[in-house]
Amino acid sequence: MSALAQTRERDGNGWQNPSHRGAGYIGSHTYLALKQAGYEVVILDNFGNAQADVPDRLAQLTNAPVTCITGDVRNGALLDQVFADHDIVAVVHFAALKSVGDSMKMPLTYLESNLGGLLTLLAAMERAGCRRLVFSSSATVYGLPDQTPTPETAPRQAMNPYGKSKILGEEVLEHLVATDPSWAFGILRYFNPAGAHGSGLLGENPKDTPSNLMPFVAKVALGELPLVQVFGNDYPTPDGTGVRDYIHVEDLAHGHVLSLSALIADGKSHLVNLGTGQGHSVLEIIAAYSDACGQDLPFEIAPRRPGDVPVYCAETEKAKELLGFSTRKSLADMCQSSWTWVQNAATR
Repeated sequence: MSALAQTRERDGNGWQNPSHRGAGYIGSHTYLALKQAGYEVVILDNFGNAQADVPDRLAQLTNAPVTCITGDVRNGALLDQVFADHDIVAVVHFAALKSVGDSMKMPLTYLESNLGGLLTLLAAMERAGCRRLVFSSSATVYGLPDQTPTPETAPRQAMNPYGKSKILGEEVLEHLVATDPSWAFGILRYFNPAGAHGSGLLGENPKDTPSNLMPFVAKVALGELPLVQVFGNDYPTPDGTGVRDYIHVEDLAHGHVLSLSALIADGKSHLVNLGTGQGHSVLEIIAAYSDACGQDLPFEIAPRRPGDVPVYCAETEKAKELLGFSTRKSLADMCQSSWTWVQNAATR
C-alpha cells in the first residue's frame, strides 16, 4: 500500500506546499505530472505494492533528487513528523488496498486499511492545519448503475467491501466539510486506469496475478500467463463481452494536478468522474493489445462473473466544467505504452 507525498508550487508570492502519495502505479505518474506543473513532491510509501526502485526512476525522469519516506499512512506519529518537517498545504491521497476479490475474502482488512488510513491522515492534517485533500475514489461506488454513461449524481451502492470503503471515505469527507467549511476536498472517481508512461520507465507491475484486465493481457503477451479468460460473451453489447471505460494513466495523473490546483486556487470542494466517456469491450482490448505486441493473443470464453455489468462508462461533463479536464490518449496509446513498459520491466 502506498501512502502520502508532499508537493510545493511556486506562485508570485513564494512557495505553496501541497501533499500526495507516490511510488505506486497512479501515484508515480501523478508525481511526474505534479513536477511538470511546477510542484515539488515528497513521497510517503510503505512499498506494499510498489517497487523499491521507483524513486530512482522518477529521479531519472525528472533529473532531480526524489524525497521518499518509507512508512505507512496509518502511522499517526510518522505523519506528524512529515508535516513538521515539510510545510505542506495540501495532500493527494491514494493509499488503499484495491482488489475487489481480495476485499471479499478480507473485509475487515480492507475497511481498516482504507478507512482507517484516511481517518489517521485527516487527524494528522487537522493537527498540522492542512485542510486541502485530493482523494482517490473509484467508480465501484456506483455498484450496478441504472444508467450509463454514469453521472456523479447516480446512487452510491456498495457491491463489495472495497466499494464500501470508498463510499465511507467519501462520506467522511462530505460530513467533515459540511461541519467545518475550512476543509476542501477533491473526490476523484476513477474508472479503469490503463497504460504506462511514454518513457517505458513507469507502469503497472502488480506483485501478484493481476486483477485488472490490461496488466493480465500484458502477462499473456509476455508468455507469463497462458491465455485471457473472457467472462461472458452474451451481454447486450456489440460483441457480447463487457464494455468498460479505460483511461490512460497519464490522463488520470493530469486530472489530479487539475484537482489540486483548483483546491488551492479557490478552496471549493468538488466530486468528479475521471474517465473518457467511451467504452471498449474485452475483445477490443485483446485485439488492440495484439496489434501493439504484434501477436494474436489467446483467449477463452468463460461463464459470466456474479456482479459484472454489461457497460460501465463515465459521464465526463462535470470534470470538464469544473476542472477543464479532458483526455488526450487513445486505446492504442494505452496498449502500446503498456507493451513498451512490460518489455522493459522484464529485462530489468
